[in-house]
Amino acid sequence: DARVRGWFLLDSYLPTFFLTGAYLLCIWLGNKFMKNRPPFSLRPHLIVYNLGITLLSFYMLIELILATWEGGYNLQCQNLHSAGEADIRVAKVLWWYYFSKVIEFMDTIFFVLRKKTSQITFLHVYHHATMFNIWWCVLNWIPCGQSFFGPTLNSFIHVLMYSYYGLSVIPSMRKYLWWKKYLTQAQLIQFLLTIVHTLSAAVKPCGFPFGCLMFQSSYMATLVILFINFYIKTYRKAPSRTAVKETPVTTEIKNGFHKDYFAVANGLQNNKKAQ
Repeated sequence: DARVRGWFLLDSYLPTFFLTGAYLLCIWLGNKFMKNRPPFSLRPHLIVYNLGITLLSFYMLIELILATWEGGYNLQCQNLHSAGEADIRVAKVLWWYYFSKVIEFMDTIFFVLRKKTSQITFLHVYHHATMFNIWWCVLNWIPCGQSFFGPTLNSFIHVLMYSYYGLSVIPSMRKYLWWKKYLTQAQLIQFLLTIVHTLSAAVKPCGFPFGCLMFQSSYMATLVILFINFYIKTYRKAPSRTAVKETPVTTEIKNGFHKDYFAVANGLQNNKKAQ
């Protein structure tokens, strides 16, 4: 798209490709480096990082709502060229959305430095690596129009999610963080709504590229499958009889809360038992 020519990182795919390769290499080398070393705490870094991503997500959410409202965007289907300056405004926000995906590589780097390797799942790495590359393509060929919907929803989810991550770093706040399960449910709803919105433009077209609609729907379907699998394993898995017998009640309950209550994201796992 001629309207995005010259924008940072967009004219060539190589920077995006090499940054993704560096991300994957950092995971591999980082885990080797940390293998025989104690984990880093990084609490101040995590607070600043999560606050920054929360504020950026909030900015993108508000700006996308205002830009699409200004351009009179059609919720069911919106083409790439009919809104004039509003399309440029949307594209500028979506560039920040693309760029935020490379910033979010730090989610994984923090896991590596904190030795939370159980958090570095296939879903986690797949989602982070593919989103950055897919949005390079989106910005180059379909930087506005129908592309606005997913990032608007995702920015809203990220305001909630990174707020949760930031609060979870503060020990005194953890007792208030009962809503992790509902964040995962909200993410699943987000993916399903994006699929419905994308396919609506295929059923009643408005000139938005059909192949892009099919690709986005297919990609979102993979996230739905992976997130459902994660949800079932995390929240629906019943404890084994052996585990129930071997674990005394006093180790399961702490200050009136079940131990799983204290499982938080961004590398923070269950608290140690009170001495």
